[in-house]
Amino acid sequence: MGKPKFYDFCVHAIPDGDNTVEQLATLAMHFGYSGIVIANHSDKLSQSPPLLVSTNGFEIFRGIELIEENPSKLNSLIGKFRKSVDVLIVHGGSETVNKASLENPRVDILNHPSFDKSSGLNQVLAKAAAENGVAIGLTLRPFLHSRGSRRIRLLSALRANLDLARKYDVSLVLSSSAMSCFDLRSPMETLAMAEICGLEQEEALEAMCTVPEKIISRKRLVSGYIREGIEVLKERDYF
Repeated sequence: MGKPKFYDFCVHAIPDGDNTVEQLATLAMHFGYSGIVIANHSDKLSQSPPLLVSTNGFEIFRGIELIEENPSKLNSLIGKFRKSVDVLIVHGGSETVNKASLENPRVDILNHPSFDKSSGLNQVLAKAAAENGVAIGLTLRPFLHSRGSRRIRLLSALRANLDLARKYDVSLVLSSSAMSCFDLRSPMETLAMAEICGLEQEEALEAMCTVPEKIISRKRLVSGYIREGIEVLKERDYF
């Protein structure tokens, strides 16, 4: 068995985050990642999207994290961006958004599903996620920036969703959701934090390595991908 390839599948760059793509990629590569996804929120997209250049075996993927409370408008955004990104994420946090996301096979990942005192998922939504191949995102930044009762609530929601994912065989993606270089953590640190949150080591490895690779492979089957570092792009094939 070869050395695992680690990916951080949700990183926010300028103008959504505090650092440039180059700064985030340089640090992630130093930490030992094989690639990252630049997934700025849909209300914080750059007017001039940066060129994402993969180098030295390190890949930078195009992503987006959609923010929209109206299910109909959300579906429109999914249709608008699906072909131009490698990874399509929805920022959840309400019953209607979570449901619309998990029932749509064009969505890759649902991040931040919890809201109020709910973990954001139930048996019906977990089944929908499994059937449609939508992964549940486990993001570390909320834990890093919370204390006391809020951290306890976040941990409780995560563990409830982890139980549902195990029961219904729902894929998980573990990422930083970094808004700056200070939010990035090395793969080993991330694995240690995942264990504290209740994941087994094998589950954490799958959420950082296997599932991300499957998502990218799925995208490459329907794109102009040739091999690592070479891809056929259509004119304006970005945001």
